[in-house]
Amino acid sequence: MESAKSATPEIGYQPEAKKLVFALYSDDSAVRAAIIKALGRRVSSHHPEHKIVEFATGVAVKEFARGKDRPDLFILDGEAVPEGGMGIARQLKDEIFDCPPTLVITGRAQDAWLAGWSGAEAVVTHPIDPFTMAKSVAQVLG
Repeated sequence: MESAKSATPEIGYQPEAKKLVFALYSDDSAVRAAIIKALGRRVSSHHPEHKIVEFATGVAVKEFARGKDRPDLFILDGEAVPEGGMGIARQLKDEIFDCPPTLVITGRAQDAWLAGWSGAEAVVTHPIDPFTMAKSVAQVLG
């Protein structure tokens, strides 16, 4: 005979939510570290925890994008060299059917129009502000 306690979930119990996956591209490890720190474990109380997969080269992030497991969001550094995040965002949007949303990080607020050209759903400027970053990611994810 099963006890009543084991048949009902505990108060406050929530089923395990699938972690979101963010693909983060920047050639600069300090920028990647700042973004990871800014995003913490979750971007808002309305979103599950996330996992961040880091990429230091454009080739690697594009290869990952074309793979079987698609991320929920691309975060691309527009200031990366030799291949900038805005160009990569444009290429992903042009080449991948039903491409996940992209957030581009620019060096100046005046570059927001270029991020628009790239097809990015959101733009954040350097230096990384944790509140702006988390809010922008949460808005893109809906």
